[in-house]
Parts: sequence; structure tokens; C-alpha cells
Amino acid sequence: MNRKLRFGMIGGGRGAFIGAVHRLVAIMDGKAELVAGAFSADPENSRATGGDLLLDPARVYGTYREMARVEAKMPAAQRLDFVVIVTPNHEHFPPAKLFLEAGFNVVCDKPATLNLAEAKKLREIVRRTKKVFVLTHNYTGNAMVKQARELVRAGALGAIRKVVVEYPQGWLSTRLETTGHKQATWRADPKRAGAANCLGDIGTHAENLARYITGLRIESLCADVTSFVPGRVLEDDANILVRYQGGAKGVMHASQIAVGEENDLNIRVHGEKASLEWHQEQPNELVMKFPDQPRQIWRRGNSYIGATAKKFTRIPFGHPEGYLEAFGNVYLEAFRAISAEVRGKPMPEGLDFPTIEDGVIGMTFIETVLKSARGKAKWVKFSKA
Repeated sequence: MNRKLRFGMIGGGRGAFIGAVHRLVAIMDGKAELVAGAFSADPENSRATGGDLLLDPARVYGTYREMARVEAKMPAAQRLDFVVIVTPNHEHFPPAKLFLEAGFNVVCDKPATLNLAEAKKLREIVRRTKKVFVLTHNYTGNAMVKQARELVRAGALGAIRKVVVEYPQGWLSTRLETTGHKQATWRADPKRAGAANCLGDIGTHAENLARYITGLRIESLCADVTSFVPGRVLEDDANILVRYQGGAKGVMHASQIAVGEENDLNIRVHGEKASLEWHQEQPNELVMKFPDQPRQIWRRGNSYIGATAKKFTRIPFGHPEGYLEAFGNVYLEAFRAISAEVRGKPMPEGLDFPTIEDGVIGMTFIETVLKSARGKAKWVKFSKA
């Protein structure tokens, strides 16, 4: 493609967190530019954010509906190639549906929708419109996560027996949502977050990471969820036993009341021949463990790293890469697909980014965990997504 992709943003106004991250990583490789946006439900905030970003005021909108209506009429030389949705969960499905049906590709923050029913409807819309839909499970973009998946696929661990994945945080160990904290307020509100808080925010990342690395699909699960902080409606802690198809077992733990923890998403995969371990807070290292030799520490950027991990390595070893670079890798792969769609070309082979299928599985995961935790059955079958 001989030009940058043009995108607009829904959400991400002043006071937001993830919108600024998306803007940064989307332009990281010089392949896209932000040209429009409806940045807030508050039109004044949206206009102010557009001013901060030096956008043409004519393309800064008070609502995403106005944005869709006007942008759909733009000439081809100015028209958006995709939109990025970074709103609270209840405002994922409506704009995604509107823009897909108006002919735009969509990048959406996770979880995909407010509930499973919406996710399945959105999947049908994606299939019908044949547009690109990207779900930003950004940790899968890390080079050493891709190295872990490559080792599993190559049989270096042998048959997988057990998967342990954890995502502990401590930022909601008090009732922060009553202090005016913007992120805590909407995540603790069922009308905006959906049926889950912790599970939707970070539990879906844990499930997605385990599935991405191992390729295993959940057969059934047994869950216990808790709202530890008095007065909090939605859960802030979840503990899950997993039975995978094929016989492997798993343990998943997601918590936002683990005092002192920052953002330690981590995974351990145990096979018949070897095990591996990766921590998001030390993302450049992958640990391999064996029964008859010293453990190995694989480090990003070295010559012994596999081809896939090398492809997604940006700078030489010894210069740390982490959250932003991994996020940028998801966008970089998405741009291959969006560029092809815009030009009317076939989709490139080997695309590696989360899709609406991951979104439906994530919402199925939330629904199944809550069903297990609230029901009488010890184990609940994971329905086909």
C-alpha cells in the first residue's frame, strides 16, 4: 500500500487510559494515522481531545453515530479504513455493528461485547460484511509468547499435561470505584461492564494466553468467584479448575485484590518432556525446565530464537521490549489484513491476531465461569462457541 491507513477512534478521550495506548501503538510503525474521532460521550471532552491531538475540528464528533454517518459519505481519498473502539464494554457492540455495516473495518478492545449473545451477533455481522475485526488481546503479540507457542507446536514439551495461568493485580483491593476513579467506576458497574468485572478485564486475558500458547480448548470447568470488597457488586477474584479437551488439566486464577501485585500475568505449561514459564512483567525471558538438565533461560533477540519470534522482535537483545511493542505487533498484523481488505485483495496467509472468534470464546468463558460459580453443578461443560 502506498499510503498510510486512516483510522478513527471511538472513546479514548481526556481521562481515559487505554485510548492513549491504542493511539501510540497504532502509529508505532508509521503505517497508520489518526484522522477522526468521537472520543467521549461528552461532546466537549471529545472536542477537547481532538484539539489535543491536532485533528481537523470537522472530523471530531460529538457521537459515534454522527461520526459513522458523516465518515461513510467521505470521498475515497479521505475515507476511514478502520475504526478503533476503546469504550466501556456496553459500548462495544453498538458502534462495532454500526461501523461494520457501514463498510468499515474494526479494531476493538477486549472483552468483545457486554455479553455472549452480543458476541455471537457480532460474529454473524463480521461474517456477513466480510470486514476485518481485530480484538486486542495484546499479550499474544509478545515475541517470547510466540516463541512459547512455537516450542509447544514443535513438540519440545511433549504432550501437555497441565497449564497454570495467573493474572494477579492489587489495584481494586479497596472500593476505589467510590472515589471517582474513572476506570474503577465503570468496571464495577454491571450496566457498563456486564456480568463480570475481574473476569472480563483480566480473566479473559489469562484464558486467551493459555489457549494461544498451547492450542488447548476447554472441555469443562469448576469455578469459585468472590467479591471480597464490601459493597462491590461484581467479582474481584476468581479461581478456576479446568479440564481441557484431550485430557490436560489447568488452573486459572485472576484477582484484583491481591495486595502488592501489579500486573503479573504469567503462565506455566507442563508437558511430558519439559515445561515452560513466562511472566508478563519480565516479558523478554522464557524459562524452559527439564527433568535431567539445568533449566534454560531463553532471551528475546538472540540468534537461537525461532523464526516467528524473530519476526516480531523489533530491537537487538539487551534493549527491553514489552507491553507497547507487543501491542504494536498485534496492530502490525492487523494492518496486513486491513490493507488487503481496503485494496480488495485476498487475505494474506499466516495472519496472527485475535479475531471475533476469540471474542466469542472469551464471552463463553465468562458465562461458563459464572454459571459454575453460581450453580449447584460441580463441573460445567464449556459450550461450543
